[in-house]
Amino acid sequence: MAVIIKYVVERNGAEKMTFTSKAQADAYDKMLDTADALTTVLSQTKLLSDDNQTEALALYLAQHKDELLVALGAKKPAAKEKTPAEKTTKAKIAAVEQAA
Repeated sequence: MAVIIKYVVERNGAEKMTFTSKAQADAYDKMLDTADALTTVLSQTKLLSDDNQTEALALYLAQHKDELLVALGAKKPAAKEKTPAEKTTKAKIAAVEQAA
């Protein structure tokens, strides 16, 4: 018989998600905290009249926090991984420049 440790994220007495890793559970819980804070901010506007839409938008923004921070200018975009063709081209250019 195997022993399995599960980490359960619970909000307002309701089980939201179960994880096998504490780090994953903590990250999900933090994302839910962010969504709650965003819900508070979004509920102050008159643009969204439906509470379900407000919560859905807040959850979406929390899930895409990194992209949102880049869009707001608070974070630099992640460095783009170069394709093998781009790496080869750069190497050829460097070789030509060195030869010159």
